[in-house]
Amino acid sequence: MTLPTPATRVIEETGSAVEPPYHLILLDDNEHTYQYVIAMLGSVFGYAPEKGFAIACVVDSEGRAILMTGGLDRVKLKQDQVHGYGADPAMPESKGSMSAIIEPAVSPG
Repeated sequence: MTLPTPATRVIEETGSAVEPPYHLILLDDNEHTYQYVIAMLGSVFGYAPEKGFAIACVVDSEGRAILMTGGLDRVKLKQDQVHGYGADPAMPESKGSMSAIIEPAVSPG
């Protein structure tokens, strides 16, 4: 029987490359209240009200906010949940859910 020597390298092939990350980005509008954003983020992502409020502040002041970063399938699932959350009952002009877009998460460099 031949035993591996210290110079022997075992190469394992995983068969899959690392999936690049994507951001799910919430876009600002004038048809949803802070309360709606906080409730939606709690329902869809399980975020605490404090985190939901912080994200609502960012989207209101900057026009967009990153909701999550992850693999494409997971980000698409969460995008569908955001888009399916429905209109804001506190605002009669609210006709539907907020919009969220997906963008590649590019690392600096």
